Amino acid sequence: MTQIATVERIIDADHAEISVPRKSACGHDCEECAGCGVSGAAVHAKAVNPIGAQPGQKVVVESSTQKMLYIVVLVYLIPVALFMAGYLITAFLTPVVGLQYFVGILGFAAGIAAAIAYDRRLRARGGLSFTIVRLF
Repeated sequence: MTQIATVERIIDADHAEISVPRKSACGHDCEECAGCGVSGAAVHAKAVNPIGAQPGQKVVVESSTQKMLYIVVLVYLIPVALFMAGYLITAFLTPVVGLQYFVGILGFAAGIAAAIAYDRRLRARGGLSFTIVRLF
């Protein structure tokens, strides 16, 4: 996955701190919507800097697409799948609708807890790895 980033500062001879604009599904066409109230927030990350980019330069960075897809599945798909599994399994076992929803919500909460645990583990290991591939 490639993105455009700005080099914020040089950390050492091989690494730089970059600022990557956060992307969302809405496309941030705020003139048309103005519904979310989010201005273009940026994510700061450490990147390998093999080309010697300097602070203030716009660069193209690359990150692992496989790891990014794993994160997307973990954050979006797993909680919904666990909600549906908890709800449907309970629906086959009992006609009590309140219990079905309760077990579904427990499954959803377990999925969110797994995503939070993975996020903490990923941050402890340095987060997503970016590599600066060229100047923009």
